[in-house]
Amino acid sequence: MPVAALLLYAPPAAAAPRNHVVIIDKMKFGPVPATVRPGDRITWVNRDVFRHTATARNGSFAVDLPPKAKATMVVRAAGTIAFVCKYHPGMTGVLKVAK
Repeated sequence: MPVAALLLYAPPAAAAPRNHVVIIDKMKFGPVPATVRPGDRITWVNRDVFRHTATARNGSFAVDLPPKAKATMVVRAAGTIAFVCKYHPGMTGVLKVAK
């Protein structure tokens, strides 16, 4: 009987990684996704004619985006991560990564 009970119990499945998109346009970051988890991917899309970055203030990521380019990163850890464009310090945002 204990073996049968083990066969019936299935631990909850981990959520599959999700893909998110953040658009950079007119010298500002667009909306950042509200629910991001470690393992999710974020694609940064630069629609401007200027080079931008998405650079975490804590050093956890740095994405370089030439004009009209896009780049994808994988979110590694939970926490609240402030980010900035290193070329345009007035461009800022906050990524909240749930556990």
